[in-house]
Amino acid sequence: MRLSARFNLSRFLKLIISLVVLSTLLFLCQRVWAQDWLPVRGGIPFGISGIALIEQQSDSLSFLIVHDNKKPNQGRLAIINIKGKQQPEYLELNWPSNAKLPEDLEALTSIPGTNNTAFIGLTSLGKAYYLKLNSDKKTISLVKEFNLPTYPKGSNFEAFALQDIHEKLVAVWAHRGEAEQPATLYWGLLDLNKYQIVPAGYNNLVVPFPAENVRHISDLKIDSAGVVYISAASDPGDNGPFQSAVYVAGSLGYRNNKIVFKQSFHFVPIYRTNYHKIEALELVAGAKGGIVVGTDDENFGSAVYIVGGE
Repeated sequence: MRLSARFNLSRFLKLIISLVVLSTLLFLCQRVWAQDWLPVRGGIPFGISGIALIEQQSDSLSFLIVHDNKKPNQGRLAIINIKGKQQPEYLELNWPSNAKLPEDLEALTSIPGTNNTAFIGLTSLGKAYYLKLNSDKKTISLVKEFNLPTYPKGSNFEAFALQDIHEKLVAVWAHRGEAEQPATLYWGLLDLNKYQIVPAGYNNLVVPFPAENVRHISDLKIDSAGVVYISAASDPGDNGPFQSAVYVAGSLGYRNNKIVFKQSFHFVPIYRTNYHKIEALELVAGAKGGIVVGTDDENFGSAVYIVGGE
């Protein structure tokens, strides 16, 4: 019996050692994988819900970002500077003093033709803010507030983007959808002289991944050819676990004096993650560019990643 007990104890100790070694290896593998993601700030108030390029240099990228905060003492805007694999520099910007603080900013886009000095931010309830980055690149001015066209009650907007298509300023925005409820993608023409969007159409869509607690569109951007990129994300709660994917939703074109959208027949993930909730998306051209994604990982804060970057 004593020999048997010693033998069982030896096997038990070997099992414990094996489990510790395996856990350590898995932890190290996860740390290596996570090094591609660059943490920005920790905590719920620093989640990134929209991102737009400010400047691209040979060794760095700078972006304007928005936070979906609602309380008066929480930030709404910031600039992040990314240089290599270093943690991004974070500079909080004050909301313009001549305007009431917005609640729940969920999207951000640069305005074409402004050399990334003018932007439009959008709240979940469809209020748009025309913003200008001042020459010091450290302060923001508010030019105008305006609203999206009439939309169905209960809509929750998480995406807004602009692009010049056939010399027309095309706006695309989206109700996020949730679970079995599809997202709704809208498009129209923006008249910046009147601060008015003339709607031209809409489509409903459902993504295949994530499958649970999904928001079918969590952000979007349009490239110069009219291709519409979207992100989708799952949100089971403040502690995750989160999942996200990036897709090509379709393409926009100008035909017969009308903006038309051709939706993708199949949604093929360009990128997916089982660790982050992507709520911000930007397109950066060039050899060191790619699809830049930002996260709102709730209690875990925010991070950025360049899909296809070095």
